[in-house]
Amino acid sequence: MSSKTSRRLLTGTALTLSATLGLTACGGSQDPSEAAAEGGELTIWAWEPTLDAVVDAYEAEHPEVKIDLVNVGTGNDQYTALQNAISAGSGGPDLAQIEYFAMGQFELGESLAELNEFGADQLASQFATGPWEGMSTDGSVYGLPMDSGPMAMFYNQSLFEKHNIQVPKTWEEYAAAARKLHQADPKAYMVNDTGDAGFITSLIWQAGGKPFNTQGTEVGIDLADEGSKKVAQLWQPLLDDELVAPITSWSDQWYQGLGDGTIASLVTGAWMPANLESGVPDGSGDWRVAPMPQWEDGTMATAENGGSGLSIMENSEKAALAYDFLQFATVGEGADLRIEQGAFPATTKDLEDEKFLNRKFDYFGGQQINKVLSESSASVIEGWSYLPFQAYANSIFNDTVGKAYIGDTTLGDGLAGWQDALKGYATDQGFTAK
Repeated sequence: MSSKTSRRLLTGTALTLSATLGLTACGGSQDPSEAAAEGGELTIWAWEPTLDAVVDAYEAEHPEVKIDLVNVGTGNDQYTALQNAISAGSGGPDLAQIEYFAMGQFELGESLAELNEFGADQLASQFATGPWEGMSTDGSVYGLPMDSGPMAMFYNQSLFEKHNIQVPKTWEEYAAAARKLHQADPKAYMVNDTGDAGFITSLIWQAGGKPFNTQGTEVGIDLADEGSKKVAQLWQPLLDDELVAPITSWSDQWYQGLGDGTIASLVTGAWMPANLESGVPDGSGDWRVAPMPQWEDGTMATAENGGSGLSIMENSEKAALAYDFLQFATVGEGADLRIEQGAFPATTKDLEDEKFLNRKFDYFGGQQINKVLSESSASVIEGWSYLPFQAYANSIFNDTVGKAYIGDTTLGDGLAGWQDALKGYATDQGFTAK
């Protein structure tokens, strides 16, 4: 990602980042603990439900502090509201929840406070690699991770046993299992997918691909690198042979499919258990968790899928107080409260905690699933980068790659089309694209 001295501003989309507000935030900063003792008011924009308990606990510990926790929408809805507040120069929060893939877009627009002067850069060892890289760039920290999404395979063990399917260890075995299951029961599919940018880029990440690279104002985009080719070669035959359920994730049909055996597995982030428990209650006892399939047998390499952190906005006039809450929520008591409510941690101490690792989940047949998920976290490939306009990139994914899911092109050609569209957009925004 670019340094502050070489940032360019983005223009032209609903999520573009406008000129820096330039209000004093961290300059001549106050000690965070002193700011908390003095008290004040904070506004936080976030959709993460476990933050409610964190806010209550912080206010109880700091009675002079009042926090307004506001849900202005999830993901892009919040980012649009944030951008509108940034453009207006007022009305925005002191802290905001931002997904890892979107952090670079706000950092590029100089909308986030750089937190090194508070000592945030000294916390790297306390967080897993993937989430930490998601909130920092070029040695500068622009927020602290709240959770993480190391990937694993969630599968319906009852369905596997019914059709004598072994848990696949490699993607080759996964594709074979998809074929065997669908042949045994034409209504059942190993996986669903109608075109998900986050899923495909996570697979490219796990395959060792590094298609995005930003240095200053130069953006490299190569969606024909080895990792991208591996993913296209794996997924295309599954699409050609109609072995992928044409069901959109998070839809009512998706939840129904997970419950009735139409969809037998999900390869997704570690945040999934709570969603299965609440969305597919009848599946209790049937589901299990295994390491995500590998590209080569005998290896262990994973990627992240999802996750977010909290950032202090550049125009906040209460940065020291905001940072005190930020530490409480991510590396303090607040982090423990969130884990108790089902959030998957980004902190290494919790990922290695015996109580956390040994917890048994009734929904998953008493399996100690955190052992699998924590191993995945420790195996995330380092060095992945998102585009500084990844939110926009994801929004146009189905205009190009998405056509492969309805047979209008191949995944390889779709990725090439996505690359061309992204290069054109990068150039329009003042980058040099290569």
